[in-house]
Amino acid sequence: MKRMIFGALAASAGILLGPNAFGQSQTNASVLTEEPVLIELFTSQGCSSCPPADRLAQKLDREPDLVVISKPVDYWDRLGWKDTYAKPSNSDLQRVYARRGLGGYNGVYTPQSVVAGRYGEVGSKEAALRDLTSRARSTNRAVIRLKPTTGGFGVGLGGTTDRAADLVLVGVSSREDVKIGRGENGGRTVTYTNVLIDEKRIATWSGGTASHALKSSQMRMAGADRYALVLREPDGGPVLAARWVE
Repeated sequence: MKRMIFGALAASAGILLGPNAFGQSQTNASVLTEEPVLIELFTSQGCSSCPPADRLAQKLDREPDLVVISKPVDYWDRLGWKDTYAKPSNSDLQRVYARRGLGGYNGVYTPQSVVAGRYGEVGSKEAALRDLTSRARSTNRAVIRLKPTTGGFGVGLGGTTDRAADLVLVGVSSREDVKIGRGENGGRTVTYTNVLIDEKRIATWSGGTASHALKSSQMRMAGADRYALVLREPDGGPVLAARWVE
């Protein structure tokens, strides 16, 4: 049954995902370089340099080949305003990236955008971020495909990976307008795009073709109104693929 579902997904996408397809088919090479790219924006309501990056996130979110997720951090809360969406896990992930070492502009700072878990850049630098997304696409090795089913979606995975990767369901709030009362942005109202609410690992993938069922009941995270799937190597590793669930 799983093979049948995945075959239907691949056929509907107009690509081949056989054992030797990746790297040997012009069609597949084209599809891989057109896959959406994940941009994670590490931002904070207490950071006076962040609003331009938050506005850029709104702009980039309109582009179907990008998956933009805002991940507010908590380490600026000491400046006089507690970020209402900050998560320690966002700060932890940013530190993991810095320790592993990102291409581009590495380190722990805001606003920082991390592209495909591989490259870092100041989150307000549009031209540099577009260059990095192009670079990330050129090294794509995996795809995620979705097909609506009764009670959810069929999820198809294909490609190669150096080590087992996690398929993660990410729930976000697509828009949050926050009136900031104190701190560096005191008195401002800032709009945040696709703010991380929660995430859950739903499968492990070791390469090749695979299929999984994503139930509608899994997409009921309190406070989330939009969902994405992210295929990531564990422990803050590179992101292999990403796609909005829609």
